[in-house]
Parts: sequence; structure tokens; C-alpha cells
Amino acid sequence: MLSELEKALGYTFRDRRLLENALAHSSYANEKWKNSLASNERLEFLGDSILGFVVAEYLYRKCPDHPEGDLTRMRADLVCEVSLAQVAAKLGLGKHLLLGHGEEQGGGRTRNSINADAVESVIAAAYLDGGFQAAKGIIDRLILTDVPKGKPRNCDYKTALQELVQRKKNQVLAYTLLTESGPDHDKTFRVEVTLNGEVVGIGSGSSKKRAEQAAAEQAIEKLYPNE
Repeated sequence: MLSELEKALGYTFRDRRLLENALAHSSYANEKWKNSLASNERLEFLGDSILGFVVAEYLYRKCPDHPEGDLTRMRADLVCEVSLAQVAAKLGLGKHLLLGHGEEQGGGRTRNSINADAVESVIAAAYLDGGFQAAKGIIDRLILTDVPKGKPRNCDYKTALQELVQRKKNQVLAYTLLTESGPDHDKTFRVEVTLNGEVVGIGSGSSKKRAEQAAAEQAIEKLYPNE
């Protein structure tokens, strides 16, 4: 099974345990080993940084006529949850995930957030197994083949909202965590965003960061429907 995934990645691991670790969701780690540190979350942390750097360098070199703001949004486009979940779908990554019983029953194999996190974890696993070039090769083959052309799609709604709001002076945006619920392996965060003290958007997500993005997206739709 893992050889099929390695073929799709275009990389063969010397230490298969790293790849297995990259596929282990926290629900599986907690259920099987009673240890969340054995999940792929630490790899996800590392993979996020590697991915961000490789994409940033690529855009800097390939898009010399784009200003910093465009590069930021283009990078966000390529590394956002939706884009990484699409990469996971092409790899068939979902069927290789190691999930706890509850997450399995809840449709975790098709959940965007879990699949996107696993892509970052696999990138980190490749880095630890074969060095920077191994990780970069996966990113080049699977992510940098679909660089957005023209106007970015703004997956990074927080940055987009900030830029829209700053067209006027003395505007104050603030994000507030409203609720945090669910077990450790499947938390749901609810966040509101205010503009000058007025609530303009509310969003939910599997992390505070994703909830903030959802709230910002709602705010853009409300305040700038024609943008």
C-alpha cells in the first residue's frame, strides 16, 4: 500500500517509519498509543515551514514583476487548506491515513483539514528521510505545477480583508475566540471578527487559524461583495 503512495509522490523512503508517522492522525495516536506526540502534528509543523519557504523562493524567482502583496497572496493560494486537500486527492492520500475509530466513522478520510495537514506532514517526513532536495522535489512535482496566473484567488482571507480595510484610515480589525469545543483530536473553534467594534463576520474551523480565515471570508462577502 505505501509503495503505491511513494510512487505517486515520486519518492521512495529509506525509513518507512517516517512515512507511517506522517499518516498517523492524532485520533489514531491517542487511541492506539495514548500519546498525541506520536501523531503527525509535529511533522505538520515542520512541513508547513518547509513548504512556505520553497513556495516563497519559487515565486520570488519566477515572478519578478509582482509586488510583495501579490506574492503573499499567490503563496497563500498554493499552500491553503483547499489547495493542499486537492493535492491529497490526486495522491489518493486519504485511503492511507491512520485514523482513530471515531474519526474514521466521522468521514475523516475525506476531510480537507486532515488531508491538507497530512500533505505537510509527508513533506516533512521526506525532508527528514532524504534532506531538503527530497522535500523540494515533492513540492515541485505536486504543488508548483499549478501556480495561479493573473489575480490570486485569495485563500488568505485575513490578509485580503486587512488590505481592503486599510483603504480607509483609522480602521481597527480584531479577532476574538468565541468558543472552543470537542475532544483534543477533533476540536472546533468559533471566532468573530470586528471592524471598529462591530461584528462583521463569524467563522468556525478545526483550528483557531482556520476559524479566523472563515470569519474573514464572511466579512469580505458582507462588506465588499463586488471585490
